[in-house]
Amino acid sequence: MRRALEVARTTPAGDIPVGAVLYDASGNELATGVNRREQLNDPTAHAEVEAIRQAVRAHGDGWRLEGCELVVTLEPCAMCAGAIQASRVSSVVFGAFEPKTGACGSLVDVLRAPGALHVPEVRGGVLEEECAELLTSFFGGLRGSSE
Repeated sequence: MRRALEVARTTPAGDIPVGAVLYDASGNELATGVNRREQLNDPTAHAEVEAIRQAVRAHGDGWRLEGCELVVTLEPCAMCAGAIQASRVSSVVFGAFEPKTGACGSLVDVLRAPGALHVPEVRGGVLEEECAELLTSFFGGLRGSSE
């Protein structure tokens, strides 16, 4: 998670600081991603999707990321959870819970829904306070700049 926090701190200005790191089954880093929605004018440019796109090119099993682990600073949303399932990521570790859009148990649980074709292991709350602080600082800065 510390690596994901480091990656999150490289998020382009104006984008919500979220970092994702994908590791292969041996623990080697395959890819990283940060939110780039504002930078790219792309609503799908979330950290998880960016990391998955890079990792499938590096992993060597087509679009399948079986045996891989995704570490992300914020609980994935429904879109990202769908991408995680579709790419067959084996496990997900996230930091801060997201009660408004979280799709790994906070709002809904896309990854462990009944009938899911692929169910990765999920662990949340890892370095939760540090991950949440990164977001709190970002949003606090936005509020402070509009006053």
